[in-house]
Amino acid sequence: MAIPVLPLTATQVQKAKPKDKVYDLNDGKGLMLRITPSGAKTWFLNYRKPFTQKRTMISIGSFPETSLKQARKKRDEYRSLVAQDIDPKEYKDELEKAQQEAYTNTFRVVMDKWLDSKGNKVTPSYTAKIRRILELYILPSLGDKPVHLLKATDFISALRPVEDLNKLETLKRAIQYLNGVMNYAVNYGLIVSNPAQAIGEVFKKPVREHMATLKPEELPDLMSALNRANIKHQTRCLVEWQLHTMTRPNEAVGAKWSEIDFEQKLWVVPAERMKGRKEKKREHIVPLTKQTLALLDFMRPISGHRDFIFPNDKDPRKPMSSQTVNMALKRMGFQGRLVSHGLRALASTTLNEQGFNGDVIEACLAHIDKNEVRKAYNRTQYLEQRVKVMAWWSEHIEQASIGNLSLTGAKGLTVVK
Repeated sequence: MAIPVLPLTATQVQKAKPKDKVYDLNDGKGLMLRITPSGAKTWFLNYRKPFTQKRTMISIGSFPETSLKQARKKRDEYRSLVAQDIDPKEYKDELEKAQQEAYTNTFRVVMDKWLDSKGNKVTPSYTAKIRRILELYILPSLGDKPVHLLKATDFISALRPVEDLNKLETLKRAIQYLNGVMNYAVNYGLIVSNPAQAIGEVFKKPVREHMATLKPEELPDLMSALNRANIKHQTRCLVEWQLHTMTRPNEAVGAKWSEIDFEQKLWVVPAERMKGRKEKKREHIVPLTKQTLALLDFMRPISGHRDFIFPNDKDPRKPMSSQTVNMALKRMGFQGRLVSHGLRALASTTLNEQGFNGDVIEACLAHIDKNEVRKAYNRTQYLEQRVKVMAWWSEHIEQASIGNLSLTGAKGLTVVK
């Protein structure tokens, strides 16, 4: 019959003296205090490993840092694990490993993982934009802090200076991007919830400004100013090309001769040059009118031997800057009244006022329809209707140019019905 072990007292533990050899004081239920000749006192739990039933020991802590009461509490926790067929030593090792990993997963590290996970889903330039904003406003104060220690107040404190500078659009993007990082941390299993989820509610909201554009009745003013403008012919041609085709600045300046189908009278803009998420991008077909074909005839002697229709002056292997039209509009006196992107808004407003089908107009502008069925229909069935809309729009532009010299060569147009 086993001799019962009397539990230790705090006094016994405190007064236990070192001896020539290591010895143990048993507290019962596998808990023991080991005293070495040097005087060190360490708590151990003696237990049988689950399944194998082999005897082993695990350190619980040193005395006096770990008291008798604390050692007993830890002993009971470990015995409970054994009862569940969990090895306390393996459990402790996994817990320590997880804690170590948690402290190595700083905001900076998780940000890099998040950006890497995007792969080719976003363009390199957009990735660089995200990184630049986070490096400017988040990393200086929070970059080296583990994500599991970050609180909402940490992010708010970091972003208050941005709000104080009234950079509200930048603030909005910074909140969006840091939430991307923290949501990734949740999905990766590093944290349970995202503390930054609702921090946008404590900041001022940017006031959405309408894009500077002209009223439909001001189109003749634009054409007159374009006629009198002291700008290069290639630049003027680009302005008219963007106006007639209703394309975005990047799409217009990036036009290549190889994209033009003269036989079908179509300009096929490749999917990779269109706006939107990579997986949702599709090529955009622009019906060419007699006026846009005239613009191409004008540019052919200048750039027909080049790749780009509108080549850069300094390096003809590259296209003009997407800001070229904006700079020209400023020189023409339209600063604050019209931006290059506003040419699309001018076309949209005019066509809607004339009663054209709204879906056809959206297709002309290459706006992405969230409804996949409608989107497929728009891209296939609306081409014939878009040919008519684009023809009307080009005729309308030339009608507004009467009395001015137009690069499209129109003279004495009749009123468009």
